[in-house]
Amino acid sequence: MQVAIVLYPGFTSLDVIGPYEVLGRLPDTEVVFVAEQPGLIRNDLKSLSINVVATLADVATPDVVLIGGGPGQAEQMSRGTLHEWLRQVDGTSAWTTSVCTGSLILAAAGLLEGRRATSHWLALDQLAELGVTAAKERVVIDGHYATAAGVSAGIDMALTLAGLLTDDDTAQAMQLIIEYAPEPPYQAGSVDSAPAAVVENARRRLSSRSPSP
Repeated sequence: MQVAIVLYPGFTSLDVIGPYEVLGRLPDTEVVFVAEQPGLIRNDLKSLSINVVATLADVATPDVVLIGGGPGQAEQMSRGTLHEWLRQVDGTSAWTTSVCTGSLILAAAGLLEGRRATSHWLALDQLAELGVTAAKERVVIDGHYATAAGVSAGIDMALTLAGLLTDDDTAQAMQLIIEYAPEPPYQAGSVDSAPAAVVENARRRLSSRSPSP
């Protein structure tokens, strides 16, 4: 099984690394990072880069496609090579998936029209504007599309996908291997549970982010 994880400048690291840690450990699975151009792709914090050696053209029929979000997502909303590739591989993939605002890219490519999907809490309105039924859920499965809410939800989506690709026992083994048993010190992990002042603080911080060059 081949899993293709799409990167672009300004991606959020955990969006892709969380699922990579789960899916990359499944039996008989190859994970390949792909981008329009090979080389170092820098994340949104501009302090971590992944060296991508495979171009989109090099990966024609992945079994699973995953695209994450991040401030750089805004530059990936126009029609072009990435959208063409996403539509092409979606025709043969077992699963097409996204984390965070990666679902906006899938929607802009025309893959989620009329479907249920989720995204980062700040992007749900944008998702709806793209003809998608935006769901305020951590993981949404609709057909062969699996979408995750913001950042850390990618781990939940990957574990869900692992169970569907293999079996529950294998997926639970992956969970135990990465010791995924969250016990956060705060109850501010969703816009519904976070204090209003924290929500505004988060909005302010996220609005100041800009894509990496």
